[in-house]
Amino acid sequence: MLILSFDTATDVATSALVRDGEVLGERASRASRVLADAEELLAAAGCEPADLDGVVVGTGPGSYTGLRMGLVTARALSLSLGVPVAGVSTLAALAHGAPGAVPVLDARRGEVFTLWDGVPSVLRPDELPVEPGTRCVGAGAVRYRQAIEEAGGEVPEDVSDLHVPWARHHAALASEFGPAERAEPIYLRDPDAEVLRRAKNL
Repeated sequence: MLILSFDTATDVATSALVRDGEVLGERASRASRVLADAEELLAAAGCEPADLDGVVVGTGPGSYTGLRMGLVTARALSLSLGVPVAGVSTLAALAHGAPGAVPVLDARRGEVFTLWDGVPSVLRPDELPVEPGTRCVGAGAVRYRQAIEEAGGEVPEDVSDLHVPWARHHAALASEFGPAERAEPIYLRDPDAEVLRRAKNL
């Protein structure tokens, strides 16, 4: 099964081409390049878009705009190629790349996205479930390294690949393929633009 997988929920967008569990190629760039990256991955592997058997897309949580770009792209590919889509949480993919670690994404506004008892949640950094020896990964862990380490937690060096939700992990976790509409985004807060709009109307 040839799978195109990508995630555009964070500042570092990733994409991967995977055949039967083997990673044929992988990229890290920006959300705006997801289609170009997909085309380059297919070309490098000697494949055509028509060879794809499915698409996997990251469902967040993360940037509202980035999430929409990824989901729209997945739906467009599904429609044009007639292939099914599977959605995988960005947090789950990040955790899959660092077994035993707590995935922490930077949610901005002084908050983080993480998994609380396996459920995607938005918390303040000081609310993270960190105990001595707990390893945290992700852009949120890098940003709030001091708070995590003061609580006894551990954070890999800033440049570690463990902080990136690589699309190969989404492909590995994908199980339920179906209509693209079933891949729904994980929104834990209102978009920043909506918050600003409401603030101006106060």
